[in-house]
Amino acid sequence: MRNIKLIALDLDGTLLGSDKQLSAENAAALERAAESGIEIVPATGRFYRGMPESIRELPFIHYAITVNGAQVYDIEKQKTVCASEIPWQRAVSVLKRLDEFPLIYDCYQDGWGFMTQAFYDKADKFAATVHNLEMMRKLRTPVPELKEYLKEKGRGVQKIQVFFNDKELRATLLRELPCELCDLVVTTSIVNNIEINSRGATKGNALKSLAGYLNIPTKQTMAFGDDFNDISMLKEAGIGVAMDNAAEAVKKAADYVTADCNESGVAKAIEQIIFGEKQ
Repeated sequence: MRNIKLIALDLDGTLLGSDKQLSAENAAALERAAESGIEIVPATGRFYRGMPESIRELPFIHYAITVNGAQVYDIEKQKTVCASEIPWQRAVSVLKRLDEFPLIYDCYQDGWGFMTQAFYDKADKFAATVHNLEMMRKLRTPVPELKEYLKEKGRGVQKIQVFFNDKELRATLLRELPCELCDLVVTTSIVNNIEINSRGATKGNALKSLAGYLNIPTKQTMAFGDDFNDISMLKEAGIGVAMDNAAEAVKKAADYVTADCNESGVAKAIEQIIFGEKQ
């Protein structure tokens, strides 16, 4: 058995299948790992309340890395272990820049999503799937105008998320914004979005912080992911595992590649790498 003390898992496209469900195989593997003393930690671009109930209700989940690493949350104590946010003034300046393009955006603040009402009303034209639209509508509160809302609240922003219905525009901004917003982290997690976090808010930094909080050496951690916002975590972990459905850059950053998310690849890797069982 490999000496792993913590497993961090991306959700969409990794632990969850394309139907957004937790397979029985993955659930059983996580339970087995937890029973052997391993901390099981969801590591997602979502905020905590936006995580599926099937994950939040697992009895062995004690911590969560949320909003791409902007928050590490102690679930039992209901407190933030560490946080890294965009100052509201900087967030407003970014949103003003985004207003120059035909897109919509939202932000996460205080563990919830907020979106300008006009963007909320036309979200169906920018959602990649019916599920994405459902999530957008369910987990965002529309406000008259987001920039003015942030000015009124005067608090930091956990993440800015941008949605496109123009693939070429997304590709252009995904290429150009990292240079333009060099004080921030620009990444992506689904086919039609861009996500913007503070420079310190990466899943890799969050994994390192949580491991330190729990007195676990990072070499005794394992991480799973499939998209660009997972790369820092795969590199930081002692063992980084990419899904077979992952982007090529993610696979290159990993130590292992496991089966597709629809084939319970997480369970297969845990059984093989940690418990030494042949597949």
